[in-house]
Amino acid sequence: MKRFLIYLLLVMLWASCAEAPHELDKPWDKGGLETGCYRNVFAELGYDEDSIEARVQTVFDEVFRGPDKVYFEVGDSMGYISDIKNHDVRTEGMSYGMMITVQRGEKDIFDRLWRWAKTYMQHADGPLEGYFAWSCNVDGSRRAQGPASDGELYFVTSLLFAHNRWGSEGDINYLAEAQHILNCSWEKDGTDDVWPLIDKEPRLITFVPQGFGARFTDPSYHLPAFYEVWARWADDGRADFYRECAEAAREYLHASIDTVTGLNPDTNQYDGASFSRRFGLTPAFRYDSWRVPMNIALDYSWACIDQKWQQLYANTIQGFFYGKGIDDFVDQYAVDGSEVSDILPAGNGEMKAVALRHSVGLVSTLAAVTLAADNDHAREFVERLWTSENKPYEDGYFDAYYDGLLRLFAFLHLSGNYRVIPPVK
Repeated sequence: MKRFLIYLLLVMLWASCAEAPHELDKPWDKGGLETGCYRNVFAELGYDEDSIEARVQTVFDEVFRGPDKVYFEVGDSMGYISDIKNHDVRTEGMSYGMMITVQRGEKDIFDRLWRWAKTYMQHADGPLEGYFAWSCNVDGSRRAQGPASDGELYFVTSLLFAHNRWGSEGDINYLAEAQHILNCSWEKDGTDDVWPLIDKEPRLITFVPQGFGARFTDPSYHLPAFYEVWARWADDGRADFYRECAEAAREYLHASIDTVTGLNPDTNQYDGASFSRRFGLTPAFRYDSWRVPMNIALDYSWACIDQKWQQLYANTIQGFFYGKGIDDFVDQYAVDGSEVSDILPAGNGEMKAVALRHSVGLVSTLAAVTLAADNDHAREFVERLWTSENKPYEDGYFDAYYDGLLRLFAFLHLSGNYRVIPPVK
């Protein structure tokens, strides 16, 4: 009888544990650059490893191989990612694709994307040498000549990771290509109104390194953890400068983000102050701004240097959107949290849409910032991502590109698969 009672007690304890909801870990207090370890938030919530990997692979395939893919191969050696709603190829998407594929070990796709970008987008000479035309048609002809600084930021970091992962002894010298971008940027001195990617005085990235665009910035371009990577592996003699850039970027983000709402404008000045108007619109939390939560999650996960402020930020921004209704919040707000006075359209031509939506891209980045959050609602944001689908909205608008890429990044983050890639020993 005693043995039976002990057995019954153990069964009851096992049943109560099995039924208990899984709890998220507290945000970690060390980053992957130091530990080589990364949180799997989905596993913390009770999803099994096989299901997590299958889900991540499914989301990857939706972007790169599915019926609504945005990746297209050209010939035997090249490929591009298209912002289909805008009918073009952008350095944003190309460099995002390179970062995603180096993380997933998809060397063939990575190399195809780089060859296309180098062939059609990168300036081989002239004042813009080393920089990339930010928008091209799918046949490679350029829609614009000027660069957008965030593309170069991702190109450099993904090339360094490719060097670390695969080496540079093959037909692409990844390290030399990354150093070429950095060296060309460093040599810009304002001739023909072309400037470095990073303004050397405030140590902050420019909106575009050309003309008036070099005089202001975009909060979503600030990725201090990328500079930490450059300091370690760019091997170009500028490690101290890159570390100063990382510190400056974190301070800039403090100044740019509203302390009550956690929101930031889509562009602003180097001191964090907003413009009265920009591009004909009142500054607001819009499409570019969605990336900031994910970028801060990245810095927390990799570097964990600014953890106290980043935890406060994560709780603040998730609290704001939870207060708007976790299934109801929209994708554009004034920085103070009020309704926007003007809506930024998405797409153009027959695909142009002017509306506020509960956008899956924003759902994704708000889930990703759970890496730094310790509030009671964080798990709900993660669960919304897990069950999300990227499909047409009620008004028929569909964004396989931006929503799709941000969603894929968030799945990589929360499955512990968005990592610093150190050199193979």
